[in-house]
Amino acid sequence: MQQQQQDTRPHNDEHQRDRQPPPPNRGQQDGSDRGPTELTTLMAQLDSRSREELVEIAKTLNVPNFNNMRKGQLVQSILQAKADQLGQHIANGVLEIIGDGYGFLRHNGLRPSPSDVYVSPSQIRRFALRTGDLVIGQVRPPKEGEKYHGLLRVEAVNGLDPAKSRPIFEQLTPIFPNERITLETTPKNTSQRVIDLISPIGRGQRGLIVSQPKAGKTMLLKNIANGVSANSPDIELMILLVGERPEEVTDMQRSVSGEVFASTFDEPVEDHTRVAELVLERAKRLAEVGKDVVILLDSLTRLTRAYNLAVPSSGRTLSGGIDPVALYPPKKFFGAARNIENGGSLTIIATCLVDTGSRMDDVIYEEFKGTGNMELHLVRALAEKRFFPAIDIQRSGTRREELLLDEQQLKQVVLLRRIVAMIATDGSTEATERILERLSKTRNNAEFLATLNARADV
Repeated sequence: MQQQQQDTRPHNDEHQRDRQPPPPNRGQQDGSDRGPTELTTLMAQLDSRSREELVEIAKTLNVPNFNNMRKGQLVQSILQAKADQLGQHIANGVLEIIGDGYGFLRHNGLRPSPSDVYVSPSQIRRFALRTGDLVIGQVRPPKEGEKYHGLLRVEAVNGLDPAKSRPIFEQLTPIFPNERITLETTPKNTSQRVIDLISPIGRGQRGLIVSQPKAGKTMLLKNIANGVSANSPDIELMILLVGERPEEVTDMQRSVSGEVFASTFDEPVEDHTRVAELVLERAKRLAEVGKDVVILLDSLTRLTRAYNLAVPSSGRTLSGGIDPVALYPPKKFFGAARNIENGGSLTIIATCLVDTGSRMDDVIYEEFKGTGNMELHLVRALAEKRFFPAIDIQRSGTRREELLLDEQQLKQVVLLRRIVAMIATDGSTEATERILERLSKTRNNAEFLATLNARADV
């Protein structure tokens, strides 16, 4: 009778695709028989181990490709191998709660798929689960008339005991970024080195890369991602590509070690907004438990355009044809970046397009200008001369950079900016060209800064 009532209710196509009746065994679904299981105990032990120790455990359990896994992936793979030995079937995924109160554990880039696991409303209420939680638990195969596996028992939420209380992201205290994320890796990678000097990035930074078309913004994002991975392996790195070309998504997946989430230009705008919201919620859940997270978004302009088509019309229109209501969700996304007092941070570096010939894109940039605490401006004139990164040094910078640089570095960077200002009196790109040439002749930024002197002979 219950199934018949559910089937007669009106619902949209997304709900029709994901709908599944609640499993009949509600007591088991609720996890009301909770008590420490072998898997729960093992997870607590694994979480306190170093990556090197986890690699040794994975080796003894014959976990494939363990050398290429990050710590979180190692923990999940070891748990899966142990569950197989115990004859249990476990699954993990990022929870997406549907409007009616039930949810699904998503994998495969957070896209809906037949392998998703159904989570009942009673489980969501019992453990106060939220969209974006990484849930690990025992599952059962679908019964007759069901489409998805069902979650039997919640073993862990975000690597912690599901019964443990968690803070709410919006109630945490934001402060200025005060711990620097160093990007510099090799002498030849001048993109990373210039950013470290001109616009240093801290944990919790809200950065905007303002770029003209074909100025190298995607390549710059890739260099930032590789710098974060190389120098800060403890940071959870996510790359979100909205409205990009499919081949660029593949290239990004092969070039960086972080998680890549994408919705290409040929997909519905609803997919763009849905993936973006899930990525943000996942990052919030990680920051709530004290993790440092970095999201690289390409691009904020296309995400705002997607919301302009997806949200119901308010009847008002700004210059360029954009609905004022469509600006709120991307502002909420960008504004989520913050350094959290007493641990945890969410860093968002997003690209924003200008000079595209579209009035809408200019309006979007004007709305976001000044909302970040770090800006990088790219100039196509430099890129056309094959100078990379094509950064406008005078217009780029980080607010409160004194919190990220030591006293000596700050003095040298101030001197560098004065030198650039003296050279680029006519607004030309000569200053950046000469800085890049000098950078390429030094082994690292410390050596480059040591060569500066008051005569400005760059």
